[in-house]
Amino acid sequence: MGGSDAEKQQVWATIRALNDTWTKGNAAELVNFFHPEMVSINPADRKRREGQGACAAAWQLFARQATIQSWQEEEPLIQIFGDSAVVSYYYQLQCTLRGRTLLLTGRELYCLARQEGRWWVVANSFSPYPA
Repeated sequence: MGGSDAEKQQVWATIRALNDTWTKGNAAELVNFFHPEMVSINPADRKRREGQGACAAAWQLFARQATIQSWQEEEPLIQIFGDSAVVSYYYQLQCTLRGRTLLLTGRELYCLARQEGRWWVVANSFSPYPA
């Protein structure tokens, strides 16, 4: 496993900026982080979402439906493999959804590719903790 500390910090800064974007009401800007050919697998969809637009739409829908009180990442692990990176962490999200206050917890995995000097999300998967 390679990657300098500076590269790892750059990758983590990308994920932090992405999460700040959608949790603070700017979900439409996610296209600035998602690669045009991104794929996403999440517990709300039976099949994967394919493409930047479809993936961004899922985040935008959730952000429109929920009022987010807090978001926190825990224990991030950033791994770099040449021009690819894998980021995994645990999360806590407190929000109000359909009139109910919820604390959602789980794990998230991002795969990123470096193109033209910047990192793009090419794949994402998240899920709640097992029961």
